[in-house]
Amino acid sequence: MEERKVVSIEDRIPKLKQTRRKKANRRLILYLMILFLLIAIVIYLQSPLSNVGNIEVQGERHVTADEIKELANITTETNYWKVDTDSIKNNVESHKEIKSVNVNRDFPNTVQIQVEEAERIGYVQTNGEFSAILENGTKLETSSSLPGGDAPILAGFSKQTYLEEMSKELKELPQSVTNLISEIHWEPKEDNPYQIRLYMNDGFQVFASIRNFSNKMTIYPSIVAQLEEDAEGIIHIDVGAYFEEYASTGEEGDTEGEVQAENQEQVEDPISEFEANNIPDPESETDSTPQENTELTPQLETNEDSEPGMEGNPASDQGAGQSGSAEDSDESVSEDDSGSEESEQ
Repeated sequence: MEERKVVSIEDRIPKLKQTRRKKANRRLILYLMILFLLIAIVIYLQSPLSNVGNIEVQGERHVTADEIKELANITTETNYWKVDTDSIKNNVESHKEIKSVNVNRDFPNTVQIQVEEAERIGYVQTNGEFSAILENGTKLETSSSLPGGDAPILAGFSKQTYLEEMSKELKELPQSVTNLISEIHWEPKEDNPYQIRLYMNDGFQVFASIRNFSNKMTIYPSIVAQLEEDAEGIIHIDVGAYFEEYASTGEEGDTEGEVQAENQEQVEDPISEFEANNIPDPESETDSTPQENTELTPQLETNEDSEPGMEGNPASDQGAGQSGSAEDSDESVSEDDSGSEESEQ
């Protein structure tokens, strides 16, 4: 039998002690690391290193970044880990011009505030000052001496109901068309309380209705594209869609470009561009002298068998008839005289 090697307990004790010592050292190092980490965290939380170092505001246009930061109620002295994103969102959304807010924390010390402002659809003038009107019809309390160039001027809207409805229609109107509008005047009538007049940046005027304004106004660019370059007048889109040129008169005080559709019959009765160019002048009806500058004049009705050079001259035809009858009578008298002479002979 082989002899087993026997290790005495005295030989094994030093190795056991050494192994135990290594395990104890590892545990000590681990505990010390945890302790130092906890101490570092405490120091970090209590030091300015944990404060918000940067506040980024994005999407602001009319509301300044300082106003948004003030509403958010956070500064560079606010602890980064104590930032309440829900509270910041509610505080910023309390502003009338702020539509929505999104708040994010970007480690290690940055807070991002993304805002979406309510669109300004117009400006109302009060006591020489202009106040902005938001897309929901709300009028801002702040005012300025000049309107902003991002929305048209709204005039004559004395009732809030019509102003709110006009605001909703302008909100749905494409921005490319809205930029063409300079002013919108509310001109209600007994039979049409929704009537409005628009002054465009290209010099035209537009008669329209508040109802379905966003749908009907989209055809404005196509209508203007069909007109001549020097054309000036009113585009009607409330009842149908047609163009009415300005009528110039010779009376004192009248200027070229004065609107001639004052009564409701002219507004409701669509007229073509040809008819608008040939509106008869009251003075021309009494004066038979033709005007030199009239380009398009309506032709008088003539018989189909008449020649081009003989139409429209009844007086000359009557005179010719009278002269012809007179010659016939003279010839008959001369024939009677000659007959009486022959009988005498």
